[in-house]
Amino acid sequence: MIAIVDYGLGNLGSVAKAFRQVGAPTVLTADRDALRSASALVLPGDGAFGAAMDELRQRSLVPVLLEAEAAGTPILGICVGMQLFFDASEEHGSHAGLGLLRGRVRRFGPGLPVPHMGWNQLRWRCPHAVRAEVADGAHVYFVHSYYAEAAPEDTVATSDYGVEFPAIVARRSVIGMQFHPEKSQAVGLKLVEAFVAIVNERRAGRLSARVVR
Repeated sequence: MIAIVDYGLGNLGSVAKAFRQVGAPTVLTADRDALRSASALVLPGDGAFGAAMDELRQRSLVPVLLEAEAAGTPILGICVGMQLFFDASEEHGSHAGLGLLRGRVRRFGPGLPVPHMGWNQLRWRCPHAVRAEVADGAHVYFVHSYYAEAAPEDTVATSDYGVEFPAIVARRSVIGMQFHPEKSQAVGLKLVEAFVAIVNERRAGRLSARVVR
């Protein structure tokens, strides 16, 4: 079972629907025991970084996420959920993140209208199982005013909005997507399906070296 972390933020219904469309069962829960027993976790996100971290702390979910990463459980972060993987964010002050990936989350520079909203291209930067059959230059749907400054070795795909920024990041079993795969139509569903395939490979003990770096 893939568990969608319910901490009160994110397009929870739309994310669950995307997984149903690719035939993957999910449960929407904030129950810590259920999250610990799941085959994989999905961390959606909307709104501000600091508020999202506060919700995770108030529900005592931060230790659950850290334990899952340490155990090698696949975790997919979406939009703000991806940003929470990083060390810190400068959104409305300075806020500590989960620290699962190195780097900070910064606002797009002056002169760029925010949020960056709409369709933009993916540019693949390194091999990874999450790519599946998605072509270089495929379009996905973004809504964000901040972006992560990720380590080059953790950057799987980028996009461009006045600055090249990470669109997909990954390290070990942690995968993040700055865009919304659940809103990205056929391309988004292919990426969701690829994540499900990664989960199934791990459960079967056949995790590819393309995932663990």
